[in-house]
Amino acid sequence: MIRDLTDTTTTGISKTLVRLRNEVGAMALGRVLTLVVVVEDIDAGTAIDVANQASRQHPCRIIVVIPGDRRGRNRLDAQIRLGGDAGASEIVVLRLYGALANHGPSVVVPLLLPDSPIVAWWPGEAPADVGRDPIGAMAQRRITDAAQHRNPRAMLKKRAVTYAPGDTDLSWTRLTRWRGLLAAALDQPPYEPITSAVVSGAPDSPSSDLLAAWLQRRLKVPVHRVSTPRGSGISSVRLDRKSGPIDLVRPGDAVATLSQAGQPDRRISLPRREVPECLADELRRLDPDDAYEDALLHGLEALQPVRLTAAAAAKAGKAPDPAESRRLAARLGRDVSAKEASAMITAPPAPEHAETEQVRAATVRKLAGKRTPREKQAEKARQEAASTSSTTTKAATKKAAPKKAAAAKKATTKKATEKKATTTKAATSKATS
Repeated sequence: MIRDLTDTTTTGISKTLVRLRNEVGAMALGRVLTLVVVVEDIDAGTAIDVANQASRQHPCRIIVVIPGDRRGRNRLDAQIRLGGDAGASEIVVLRLYGALANHGPSVVVPLLLPDSPIVAWWPGEAPADVGRDPIGAMAQRRITDAAQHRNPRAMLKKRAVTYAPGDTDLSWTRLTRWRGLLAAALDQPPYEPITSAVVSGAPDSPSSDLLAAWLQRRLKVPVHRVSTPRGSGISSVRLDRKSGPIDLVRPGDAVATLSQAGQPDRRISLPRREVPECLADELRRLDPDDAYEDALLHGLEALQPVRLTAAAAAKAGKAPDPAESRRLAARLGRDVSAKEASAMITAPPAPEHAETEQVRAATVRKLAGKRTPREKQAEKARQEAASTSSTTTKAATKKAAPKKAAAAKKATTKKATEKKATTTKAATSKATS
């Protein structure tokens, strides 16, 4: 249900919410927080859809603040969405006009859920200091996205200068899978210290800078950055150690390869994270993110300037080669497909009557690579059949040998007789002449 209110007040919005809730039957008791979204009118539709998807994991009241034309008289237009049009939330869209556009907090406060946390989110360009922003000051968590700014790296530096506990950025949230895979790789043998690291990323990707800063702080080693084409995001990470490097490379947008000494090459699903997923992750926690704070405040300032491109670094052997990783991913994919197809063809049929424990035991043996009794019996039958076929062939060959020799002797005798008769006839003809 969608209800539009033109030239209204916060009191009118609150009364309409209560009345619609009673009509639709929507319960507000399960809301866990209030999400305040500050966005321009042109991006409001996309922001509402993203917040709606994220709220399916965290039911909340979504208040969308859209500062409109500051010229003219003060006016407040609102739209209320409940039920199927709001998913697991209730959405209140506020459009502020005139001088009221500069007083968003005054309009937001009466609509906040009582005794519940407040999270502020700026989907587009955010204020330079979100902690001192009127709406950001009332929130426990403040979510920004440096990738949406014209100069992402400069915005990260501003975020470091104005950081306050509770600040976070979706550029950091996009790194969760990268950080998890790298940490898991270091948990496997050989357990050797990392001597240096290389992060390949696009110049317009603040996530690559935050990843390099995080590695520098956690590993306490020099971390170098190399540049990839704009829009490519993070392409690869190399962790150097004595026995050989750990290479995590994503040549495309979805599949990555993980290579390290002493371990088989792996093909890993590593898709780019969408905004709804990142926002839902940030809504899971309301306490300050210490890892983000450490990387932002202390890791970024220790990074060296970017001096090499990814192609030059790969040619010099300092970074992984994306083309080689792409070929490796394709080969691993073919191997997996062939193995699955072979397993489907050679797998014996399931027994018609079997107990659950028998099926479970057979599954355990199959996963462990052990042959079942039926497979052993089939293999034995194949070997016996092959042995019998070989014996029969040898006997037939031995039996046919004397006959073949007699036939050859008979043919030789016949040929000699014919030759002798031809010679005699020629001599007689000569004598008669």
